[in-house]
Amino acid sequence: MSVEIEFLGHAGFLLTSSAGCVAIDPWLEGNPVATKKRAEVSCDWIVLTHGHADHMSDAQALAKANNATVLAAFEICEYLGAEGVKTDPGNTGGRISTPFGWVAFTQAFHSSSFQGRYMGMPCGVIVRFEAENFTFHHLGDTALFSDLKLIGELYKPDVAAIPVGDRFTMGPEQGKVAAELIKPRIAIPIHWGTFPILAQDISAFKPQGVEVKEMRPGEKWQVR
Repeated sequence: MSVEIEFLGHAGFLLTSSAGCVAIDPWLEGNPVATKKRAEVSCDWIVLTHGHADHMSDAQALAKANNATVLAAFEICEYLGAEGVKTDPGNTGGRISTPFGWVAFTQAFHSSSFQGRYMGMPCGVIVRFEAENFTFHHLGDTALFSDLKLIGELYKPDVAAIPVGDRFTMGPEQGKVAAELIKPRIAIPIHWGTFPILAQDISAFKPQGVEVKEMRPGEKWQVR
């Protein structure tokens, strides 16, 4: 068995396993690099790292269209729940059991708001697929911090999606350090090149001992 990873562009992914499909930060409408429209995405769960529009603005419509459950920080789930979305809230340090395995929330150093409303602490997320023996770490939007080493030791992710676009998150040089602290088998650079304001050249993202897989929006990859 394997997990299919599809990169939606910017920081969004679809992870498809034998138990169903998990969308992480699926931003499509208004995303200049997205290759899919919202109506083309099917998913069973939506995991959100934080409340910024380039991560959660499609979550409400996508959840309702697919009868999907949103897993996110408590404040995000309160907001979406009031809009009629099925939610399953968590927070940093916690773990939510799911039919495919579990989702855990980790620290991230950033901010989190949506349409002027506070959306709780920003998070990274760990998505564990038990049947496939596969763990995916999405760092969300974050600065570099030394506890990434501990997160790597605790969760031992196979693949980590690491923001490297600078200005709002780590740049490629700090992203390199983050990958070396976490020590996944493979690192996917995210949150870069979407807009002119973000880094366009990430050639400095060359972590030692970690394979880098740069995915194009719309690209799919079967992880075994």
